[in-house]
Amino acid sequence: MAATDATLEDRPIVAFFYAAWSWLFLFGLVIFFEVWAQISYSTSFVFNAFNVQSIALFAAAPLLLGLGQTFVIISGGIDLSVGFVMGLAAVVMARIMQLFDPALAPLALFVGIGCAFLVSMIPGFINGWLIARLKVPAFIGTLGMYGVARGSGFLAADGTTVPVNNDWLFMMGSGKLLGIPIPVIITAVLVVGMHYLLSQTQFGRFTYAIGGGRQAAIRAGINIRRHTMTIYIMAAACAGVAGMIYTARFSAGAAQAGEPLLLDSIAAVVIGGASLFGGSGTIIGTVIGALIIAIIQYGLVFINVEPFWQFVAVGIVIIVSVLVDQTRRSLPGGTKEDA
Repeated sequence: MAATDATLEDRPIVAFFYAAWSWLFLFGLVIFFEVWAQISYSTSFVFNAFNVQSIALFAAAPLLLGLGQTFVIISGGIDLSVGFVMGLAAVVMARIMQLFDPALAPLALFVGIGCAFLVSMIPGFINGWLIARLKVPAFIGTLGMYGVARGSGFLAADGTTVPVNNDWLFMMGSGKLLGIPIPVIITAVLVVGMHYLLSQTQFGRFTYAIGGGRQAAIRAGINIRRHTMTIYIMAAACAGVAGMIYTARFSAGAAQAGEPLLLDSIAAVVIGGASLFGGSGTIIGTVIGALIIAIIQYGLVFINVEPFWQFVAVGIVIIVSVLVDQTRRSLPGGTKEDA
């Protein structure tokens, strides 16, 4: 076999780089900021509980959006509405909790969470119905829902933030369990559950199959319509959880809460190794992608770099991740089925 025809299996070092480049990049980021902290501030960036907790909180919201987005992208779609679905859920939760007397704080929290969760799934159901039943392209359908959820959120909030005075809500957003912030614990539980669903169940295998080839999935007997609708409802539900955590952390709901997080959620999935062509990706990869974004954002603030450079840095990483995926796919044996 000629050298130019060698597959990834014949190039173990190259294959390892393509498989682990995001892990290597994450490790390099940590080393860079640790060395900077030691030289400039005589302190530690990594072995510092405050820094670690801050990075985890930075990563939580885009990661929650990214969990559902991972399933969507693996299946060959995309969801542009999750940012404002998050904001809508945050506002609904705050509005519902405002209706209760402060003495009924536990009940107010329970009802607020339930209502926000149910409302968040409505855009997901509509997205799935448009895409699966009416064959509307995912980009167009979810872009339309982006506007609907955005307007609905601002209407529900009367164009402003919706404050909430609830001790139980404050505990949910700012409390800690065994020294770990409760929002991080909630996120970690969802990560474990979604990882199991994607990697160990028939539902996950069907998701990969649909992204790998829809016609083949249909011939295999997979109910494409029902599965697609379920995936988009899941993505919206994850956005709803992110909205609830936002309201808990800031004791207020805001329609624009998830606006800056949409691209971060997609970036986390792509940086983590998922292909925008569908058929590949993992929850663990999305976690790594979210951590990379959070470390860049927090690390640049830590070293006193203007926050606007965060957008530049994250944008460069997104471009690199797409180039890596494109290069891998162009090599013999580097199709999306092998990714």
